[in-house]
Amino acid sequence: QVQLVESGGGLVQAGGSLRLSCAASGRAFGSYAMGWFRQAPGKEREFVAAISWSGSIIYTYYSDSVKGRFTISRDNAKNTVSLQMNSLKPEDTAVYFCAAGATPGKRVGQYDYWGQGTQVTVSS
Repeated sequence: QVQLVESGGGLVQAGGSLRLSCAASGRAFGSYAMGWFRQAPGKEREFVAAISWSGSIIYTYYSDSVKGRFTISRDNAKNTVSLQMNSLKPEDTAVYFCAAGATPGKRVGQYDYWGQGTQVTVSS
């Protein structure tokens, strides 16, 4: 069992930056792939970024809409995963969710544990 708590959301102007954090509790955090998803009002939850590793090799994955602007990272010693968001756009406005699963992926169903979400609002 893994519990996830997101933080760091808020209101920012277009072009600004925010850093989201996800604190995980429970056993074996290091064995899970971690992902960030977002959901805007009236829309389906969509993939943003994911991170996994094998030995010393770290793998990161991004949606096309955030590639080059967002960076996902994790600190296994602190049981945290972060999402650095730069050059934010109004269309990035959504509730952002942290998720944990056995393998990284772009589908909601691939993740077993979810946080409660944190609101990100980007004003134009």
